[in-house]
Amino acid sequence: MSKTRKILYPLSVLYGEIAKIRNKMYDKGVLKSTQFKIPVIVVGNLSVGGTGKTPQIEYLIRLLKKDYKIAVLSRGYKRKSKGFLIADGSSDAHKIGDEPFQYYQKFEDIIVAVDADRVNGINQLKGLNNPPEIILLDDAFQHRKVDAGFNILLTPFNDLYVDDTMLPTGNLRERIEGAARAQIIVVTKCPSELSEEKRFEVASKLKPTLYQTVFFSTIEYSSVVKDKKEEISLDDLKEYKVLLVTGIANPTPLEKYLKSKNIAFDHLKYPDHHDFSDKEINKIKSVFNEISSKKKLTLTTEKDFVRLENQLDVKYLEIKTKFINHGQDFDEKIINYVEQSSGNS
Repeated sequence: MSKTRKILYPLSVLYGEIAKIRNKMYDKGVLKSTQFKIPVIVVGNLSVGGTGKTPQIEYLIRLLKKDYKIAVLSRGYKRKSKGFLIADGSSDAHKIGDEPFQYYQKFEDIIVAVDADRVNGINQLKGLNNPPEIILLDDAFQHRKVDAGFNILLTPFNDLYVDDTMLPTGNLRERIEGAARAQIIVVTKCPSELSEEKRFEVASKLKPTLYQTVFFSTIEYSSVVKDKKEEISLDDLKEYKVLLVTGIANPTPLEKYLKSKNIAFDHLKYPDHHDFSDKEINKIKSVFNEISSKKKLTLTTEKDFVRLENQLDVKYLEIKTKFINHGQDFDEKIINYVEQSSGNS
């Protein structure tokens, strides 16, 4: 922990108390929380950034889209627009946000919408001529104005919320007691060969309630890097000198994975959800041009690709969530909630 963060500890205590009071006001009905008959599933976290929400949302889309009409509703972090918007042919990452635009480009036959006011967003979606049957709320665990039917809480294996402290000293957005609102806790970004003993140790540390289930997931990387025109296998990528460009919260797992595949790369790191300026784009191009290898390419994450594809010749490496244990049990819990919900209206 940095010296600056330690100095800010009194602010963390204050922030934690404010968040605690706010949650109690919602729990006691002093602040209004709206319930909906349509199944609403929240994917969120207690901390800021880097817990794997995007691949978890995509996992749910793949699980449910064959049988239900799905809408994903996000606030559209750092978008250049306001209010309720539905993604369409005129949308881009600047207009609706990088993650919503990624969902829109990747999945046909789902609705992707953005609205900072999730209650209004859900009502707008319900009012469509062909409304969704399920709504997935991206990063809305603290959005208590919506009383979701099902909450999935994510926490990274190497940065569990029980080991963290409140902002600004740590990265928690609310106190760890808030985890009790979740039906499922997913420990994300685990080593792929995580032992049963270690899973039990971590689950015990999280202290789930009798009504919660803890699952463990890992990152599954694609076997190719690609753009909209071509693919290159990771085996062939070993012959290239790669310039890795990332604007995500925690690029360390990607760095480790590329190194494990013996892929040589230089790395330009930018903050999460970074809006690349013309000057930064020119710098990336300049660094790339200085690479002497005849075989070279610029590589980024899928989330960054939707912001960079019109400015750079760049490819991306796709990732998916893969459950280490009891993935079928996770699926059944989600499907049972949807089937037992009180109606799609």
